[in-house]
Amino acid sequence: MSGTAVGDLLRELAPQVLGAIVRRYGHFDLAEDAVQEALLAAATQWTGQGPPSSPRGWLITVASRRLVDLLRNEQARQRRQDTVAAWTLPADWLVPNAERSATDSDDTLILLFLCCHPALSAASQIALTLRAVGGLTTAEVARAFLGSEAAMTRRISRAKQRIKASGVPFRMPTGAERADRLAAVLHVLYLIFNEGYVSTSGASLVRVELSTEAIRLARLMHRLLPEDSEVTGLLALMLLTDARRLARIGPNGALIPMAEQDRSRWHAGQIAEGVALITRALPRGATGPYQLQAAIAAIHDEAPSAEQTDWPQILALYEMLLRMSDNPMVTLNHAVAVAMVKGPDAGLDRLGTLADDGRIAADHRWHAVRAHLLEMTGDLAAARECYQAAAQRTSNIPQQRYLNLRAARLAVQDTGNAKPPPGQRA
Repeated sequence: MSGTAVGDLLRELAPQVLGAIVRRYGHFDLAEDAVQEALLAAATQWTGQGPPSSPRGWLITVASRRLVDLLRNEQARQRRQDTVAAWTLPADWLVPNAERSATDSDDTLILLFLCCHPALSAASQIALTLRAVGGLTTAEVARAFLGSEAAMTRRISRAKQRIKASGVPFRMPTGAERADRLAAVLHVLYLIFNEGYVSTSGASLVRVELSTEAIRLARLMHRLLPEDSEVTGLLALMLLTDARRLARIGPNGALIPMAEQDRSRWHAGQIAEGVALITRALPRGATGPYQLQAAIAAIHDEAPSAEQTDWPQILALYEMLLRMSDNPMVTLNHAVAVAMVKGPDAGLDRLGTLADDGRIAADHRWHAVRAHLLEMTGDLAAARECYQAAAQRTSNIPQQRYLNLRAARLAVQDTGNAKPPPGQRA
């Protein structure tokens, strides 16, 4: 079995195994350490020998044994010899039956709610879940928060300690308790999906395993709460966005913007499912941000071509989103919609309101949008500078290549004074 295949399998199984270990034995912080060691052992052995008949059962067995060692070390260090018996695992759990482990329920969703415990701040809930459930490295979580890796390591460590100190049982919350955690859970899934759809760093534009896992978890949430409109909206948003994935990537892994994509490569089944979900969700109860974003994605996906996109309707939906949140990404996308409806100068004026917003002004996306709108006005020199600035601010290699290529093309056009007419799209 190839190393890539083993890695994909381990990424899928990691949150399931962690959930099973925490359910049985508690000790969230030590359980994660034990599972990580089991994953390392599996990566070493399975690449050459292939996985066992029950990979999940094998991982639970190894992680359980390692957890016993960690707990005993903890006992020795704390000199609590009288609690040794309480920490000793039942014999049949010490070496769990592979067949039984393979048929255990998937505890990933319970783990997701555990990470969103109310004892944690919203930021810590998201960070811990991205690490424990989403499979992101601490460095990737730090980039999602626009912070340092060292600070994120401390935050995640404190979050695990808070959960341990809270003594919260490993179970699915109900009623008001579940409602309190739901917003954080949905936001975490949204971030995991986004990291998969547009990777923050590396040689690949996408990380399919992350977006696929986010969709899987969103389906589980929808199965649990089928009448919740925002849960439905989030699942619809993911499906409608992921439907374009294959068309976004060129033969050499290059980024292809939506206006230039071959729409015949969009996944018609996912579009149909997403449209059906959002169509059912919108009339039910209060309209939330995930439903509005899904509605925007549906308009894009149902347009026969980029030129036939209903931009006035998209603009109206973004204005509704702006009334709900001051999220700078919403303002950024609103500026694009304004440009498509009212012209690039109006879009640039709207974009200018973010120039001093520390949450987005240094982000490559602000510079890339500004470059695109300047190109639409015909100011090729300024657009080229903005494309170059955007390329310098992203660590995703395909994005860097795309942005540098745009800048290089504009340099050639500018030299030849071949300016595009105002209003022409990039």
